[in-house]
Amino acid sequence: MLAIDGGPKVRPTPFPKRHLLGGEEKQAALALFDRAVETGDPIGYGGPEEQAYEREFAEWMGGGYADLVNSGSSALYVALGALELEPAGEVVVPPITDPGGVMPVALLNLVPVVADAHPGSFNCGAAQIAAVLSSHTRAIVVAHIAGEPADMGPILELATSRGLPLIEDCAQAHGARWQGRLAGTMGDIAAFSTMSGKHHATGPQGGVVYTRDEDLYWKGKRFSDRGKPFNTDAGSNLRAGLNLNGNDLAAAVGRVQLRKLAEITRRRRQVAGRIIAGLEGLQAVAPAWEAPQSEGVYWFMRVRVEEGRLKVDKDTFAKAVAAEGIPVTPSYRHLPSEALWFRQRRVFPPSDYPWGLPAYRGDRKAHFPCPNAVAAAESHFVLAVHENYTDQEVADILAALRKVEEAYLT
Repeated sequence: MLAIDGGPKVRPTPFPKRHLLGGEEKQAALALFDRAVETGDPIGYGGPEEQAYEREFAEWMGGGYADLVNSGSSALYVALGALELEPAGEVVVPPITDPGGVMPVALLNLVPVVADAHPGSFNCGAAQIAAVLSSHTRAIVVAHIAGEPADMGPILELATSRGLPLIEDCAQAHGARWQGRLAGTMGDIAAFSTMSGKHHATGPQGGVVYTRDEDLYWKGKRFSDRGKPFNTDAGSNLRAGLNLNGNDLAAAVGRVQLRKLAEITRRRRQVAGRIIAGLEGLQAVAPAWEAPQSEGVYWFMRVRVEEGRLKVDKDTFAKAVAAEGIPVTPSYRHLPSEALWFRQRRVFPPSDYPWGLPAYRGDRKAHFPCPNAVAAAESHFVLAVHENYTDQEVADILAALRKVEEAYLT
């Protein structure tokens, strides 16, 4: 009997916690406090720890420039701000993403235009981006959702052919690769989230702006700190901007975390690989489609359900798996175009800016049905995974999937 119907659970005990933060991070933070107490100087920002973290992050990415900021949303906001896009233009945004992956576009008085997903994916594809391009398009934002890289080759070709800057949203994809290239190194500029749920963290919240273009780096760094005239001879602030700085305490934690990141991603791939291999032979449950020649880092795993082979729908199936003690979320339907703020154009109330800007010459409405994204969200459930899963967790996940499939097969 299924657990959802009163039977025994496959997994009666909780899954292990991640334990992302440990003694090394604690000691790094305490050492910073000790120095502050000893010297009488406060813990600040832009100091030796932050500079070291930014240098080490850029080295981890294979070279370039990094700026630590206070959140992933801020990182995208700064990345867009660095490009100095003309207001009232359009920016293509992902079909499935966190609100912070789209709101910065509108907050810069640019019109977000949602590209649909590649079939079977949560990420947009080149054909779907091409379908929404117009003479008003100023840039493209591509997100690597779930730690799965988008199929970047055709997207890069499209952006280059149209002369459009490409921003990579790598919030969920630290260390992911497409054809051997790290996520974040393929576009013009990239945004990372380093909040406590991500692959590596700089504390409760944080973000990184990364680029290999030195000019873009300085433009972003100025924008993230109220337009300060970094790397110039100017005697005053150069443009308006917010204080979006990271800080030395966050950086001290992040430096320790960076040293762990390669092993974290290796273990996540290992766990996911065992689960994917174990799905072989199931009739209604299968691994999600991933872009060819890509290496995901699995912020979570997408699992596809063939409803036509079951007596129940995908959500009911997923809830039954969760009842067996498995960390499953039935749906990841995070479509920005379905959110109230987007549909009601509530960015600068009571106006409907940026859509209502007099300078906007496009005809985009705040409605994008995104049938591929909806189909992907409705045919997949989300399985939580992390680097501390053992063979036992993998075995229990697969046993629960087999048990529920056997009960619900037509």
